[in-house]
Amino acid sequence: MSFKDILLTLTSYPDPTPASVADEAVAIAATFGAHLAAVACEVHVEVPGHFLSGAMVNIPGMIAGETEKSRNNAKAMLAAFDVAANKAGILRETQLEKCPTFAVPDLLVEHARLHDLTVVPVPESYDQWYAEAIIFGSGRPTLVLPEKPRARSFELGTVAVAWDFSRAAARAISDAMPLLEKARNVRVVTVINEKNLVDKHSAEALAKNLARHGIDVVLDKVDAAGRRIGEVLEAYTASHQVDVLVMGAYGHARWREFILGGATQSLLSRPPLPILFSH
Repeated sequence: MSFKDILLTLTSYPDPTPASVADEAVAIAATFGAHLAAVACEVHVEVPGHFLSGAMVNIPGMIAGETEKSRNNAKAMLAAFDVAANKAGILRETQLEKCPTFAVPDLLVEHARLHDLTVVPVPESYDQWYAEAIIFGSGRPTLVLPEKPRARSFELGTVAVAWDFSRAAARAISDAMPLLEKARNVRVVTVINEKNLVDKHSAEALAKNLARHGIDVVLDKVDAAGRRIGEVLEAYTASHQVDVLVMGAYGHARWREFILGGATQSLLSRPPLPILFSH
């Protein structure tokens, strides 16, 4: 198994995804020798009719202007992506979609279901609605990237796996196998004294399973010491210079409202490094 068909989602509104994200996605695709498709949506802002009928300002004109802004952003991002991908010599394609703002998450989920891995940037300026939809709706692994440019480019030097013997953690390890097999170092971290864990199914047993795939791991246990698990994992990845964190996504969607687990919410809202989420 390998990641051979990767999707990159680009946001055109209200702010465009920075060009650094496309560069990082290209590096990811090059690492796996994968085809990379980039999709961007030209969004159409919708305003309730009663606002339009009673408006004193030119709201239709404003809507048209915002749509044009989104269209121009989308085209510029896809063009920049094409240049970066061509320079790296990877197989790629671009897709420009059109839809109302509220329909963008569902559209991206549909695309994500047809790819091995979806790369989703998470901006600092607004919430992670698109990433949540893809993680919980695609049925495929999602690699979340911080939108803010990082000092280090993408590499697979050290990959850490958050392990708590949950279904989500087990699913994440299975989905991340192509990534774990390419990493130079793999660490399995278990946070203790944060919740009850099943001792008889320990990280040592997981290490035996991974060893049969040719993956040697270092096992770490970190005491939560009263801290939230997201805070613990963020500190751990920083101290061990982790390049990618693998973890299960906890939560479920209730119509448009996502109910997330604590670590998922903390790390997804402001990812400090690339994180492979699986649900």
